[in-house]
Amino acid sequence: MQPQSNVLEVGKKLVDYCKRNQPLKAVDELYSEQIESQEAMETPGMPANVRGLEAIRKKNKQWEETMEVHSSQVDGPFPLGDRFAVHFKYDTTDKKTNQRWQMEEVGLYTVKDGKIIKEEFFYTM
Repeated sequence: MQPQSNVLEVGKKLVDYCKRNQPLKAVDELYSEQIESQEAMETPGMPANVRGLEAIRKKNKQWEETMEVHSSQVDGPFPLGDRFAVHFKYDTTDKKTNQRWQMEEVGLYTVKDGKIIKEEFFYTM
């Protein structure tokens, strides 16, 4: 098990990138090549479970292309062992349907050797 301070540092950097709306910079700096991402559900054109940096980049780009974010709130990180959690709140509009909605989710991130190797998202819609 790695030191919790390392996990906390990775978590702080991720939260900082998210607050500055720079998720792709976070992916490039903080994510492992073998990253695994698990969403609570599939969305059109994106499976619930993806692996690898390119799949993560595609997922982030799809979010940017389909959603207009009016405001966001990012709280955390909340570390425990080799993991940390982040609480997200979004006020968004789907660019295709113009439907506006609020979303809350918790991201649980697992860190190994200073890189995020797994992200899991918990939410309801």
